[in-house]
Amino acid sequence: MPHKSFDPSTFRDKPVSFVRRSGRMTPSQERAWEQHHTEYVLDIPHGRAATSVADDATGDPERIFGRRAPLVVEVGTGQGHAILHAAEAHPETNFLGVEVFRAGLARTIIRAELAGLENLRLAEVNAPELLEKFLPAGSVDEVWVFFPDPWAKARHHKRRLVSADFARIARLSLRPGGVLRLATDWEDYAEWMREVLDAAPGFERDFAGDWAERFEGRVLTAFEKKGAEKGRAIRDLAYRRAS
Repeated sequence: MPHKSFDPSTFRDKPVSFVRRSGRMTPSQERAWEQHHTEYVLDIPHGRAATSVADDATGDPERIFGRRAPLVVEVGTGQGHAILHAAEAHPETNFLGVEVFRAGLARTIIRAELAGLENLRLAEVNAPELLEKFLPAGSVDEVWVFFPDPWAKARHHKRRLVSADFARIARLSLRPGGVLRLATDWEDYAEWMREVLDAAPGFERDFAGDWAERFEGRVLTAFEKKGAEKGRAIRDLAYRRAS
């Protein structure tokens, strides 16, 4: 058998916080994707990796949404519960959801279309690359990271989304005074995130005490309810970009 070739240029130089699986979409999700994804999903040029952002790809939020308005970016929208609720509740704000799993994006599109949302867009890319490369620096009012994969095993901690490098990228994307909001039901990860953000240059706590109050803008999902029923404490954090 011939030896496999190895080209390091086809791989990222740092691990991502997800493992992309080729799960099947339901017929309704496939129809929603075929009929409406061009209305909601940004056409972002990719680099070598399937969910990467090309180095020269940039986007202007005012052009993307057709107006100038506060911008909220949610990292890892899942099936879209939080961002859909927020977009319906706040039509005066623009919302951009980032998710690498197409089935979740398709489900979000179904509900967005039913609600007739015009202030929601989606991106099928690696979120840190979108924040660092695609969006202009200082263009985001809030970045949301709700219930990211905790990567519980110690050998997988390098895959955790929230890191010193992610803090740097989030700060770059936020306007002065902008807020990074986080939530998790994994105690170890909550402490990890707090330690990382407490040490991050250019951020200051936007809460008193050990933890932030539950963010009122985060809809209570079945996932969060299930975690609470199992006795897991839901931890919120909020950090403001210093001017």
